[in-house]
Amino acid sequence: MHRSHVAIQEWFWAAYLVTTHTPGLSATQLERQIGCQYNTAWFMLHRLRHAMVNDARSRLRGAVEADETIIGGPVRGKRGRAVTSLTMKTLVFGAVEVIAYTDKRGENVERAGRIRLATTANADEKSIGEFLVQNVEGGSMIRTDGWRGYSKTALANYRHRQTPGMRASHIHRAFGNLKTWLNGTHHGVAPKYLHAYLDEFVFRFNRRNTPMAAFQTLLGIATCKSPRTLADTSEP
Repeated sequence: MHRSHVAIQEWFWAAYLVTTHTPGLSATQLERQIGCQYNTAWFMLHRLRHAMVNDARSRLRGAVEADETIIGGPVRGKRGRAVTSLTMKTLVFGAVEVIAYTDKRGENVERAGRIRLATTANADEKSIGEFLVQNVEGGSMIRTDGWRGYSKTALANYRHRQTPGMRASHIHRAFGNLKTWLNGTHHGVAPKYLHAYLDEFVFRFNRRNTPMAAFQTLLGIATCKSPRTLADTSEP
């Protein structure tokens, strides 16, 4: 915000909207809300996304589901992880905490806790191992499908429960919400900027039950971040 041509009250209004508006906020919507040019709104949102990652955040722990998904439309003749060789396809790692609790009827159930997402070039054991080390505490129980990348080497620091053909899991529902949000609110995202949108999704997902706290947290993290120039976030 420092030395910005945008008034401070408009920065606060943008931060409030992006953290409390349930379906998220596109640059076009922010343009209408504060009466600025589209490029200004786009730049503001990317600066705010930069402030949505706390560099000191703790890693996931306990029971954690991990998987990958592909962001992008269907490609004829290509399936699964094979489509990532195409320029408009992006492979994304995901991990989500699984919180067990007893509901009002006394039944043992589970819900999704915090989530982590990251783009990757490959789903091999080296890439999977690096993602897990960065985002999940050692000793946690990692639940995965039968993909060979989740090898003993990749999960050397973890306990592992493998369920081939895993479906309707917490991480898959999170992936579904992610794709709905990207296509519905933003009408698709260029691969070179996808990591920033993943940061926003993670921030909002992890604070989905406390929107006002999310607003305050965003302002707090923003004071600890280095400035972003227009060149860093130029519109495609």
